[in-house]
Amino acid sequence: MSENLMIPESANKAEKYEALIPQIEALISGEPDLYANLANITAALKEAFGFFWVGFYLVKETQLVLGPFQGPIACTRISIGKGVCGTAWQDAKTQLVPDVDAFPGHIACSSASRSEIVVPVFKGEQVAMVLDVDSDQVNDFDSADQLYLEKLMGILGKTL
Repeated sequence: MSENLMIPESANKAEKYEALIPQIEALISGEPDLYANLANITAALKEAFGFFWVGFYLVKETQLVLGPFQGPIACTRISIGKGVCGTAWQDAKTQLVPDVDAFPGHIACSSASRSEIVVPVFKGEQVAMVLDVDSDQVNDFDSADQLYLEKLMGILGKTL
């Protein structure tokens, strides 16, 4: 795997994901260490899209615990059902939040975060972790982000 991502500069969002996902899949396919893979996934997503914050929260007993991420410091622990991440874990489904200020119980780890998408990663039938992506712009995520991030997290889930 090359040390550089090959993302066409003039590509639209869907084309960027189409170019990026096979590169991430190749990057993680030969590496058995989960944290190394999570770190590279967050770095690749941040580099390709310039997200404000991207990272993982891993299920540890009764809480989500901060894992590898790219961006400003973050909340360390989140309870099930709390905030966008805890809701994605509890409901076992993607949460697409156009305006975090309108999300009941939103946890503001950073006041600069304005919109968010959280995608669960499954190990078998259980949520093992969530991918959390924040933007400093309102309404920055859409169905394309959901489609491709769910596809990527499905690939990751198969490695668990």
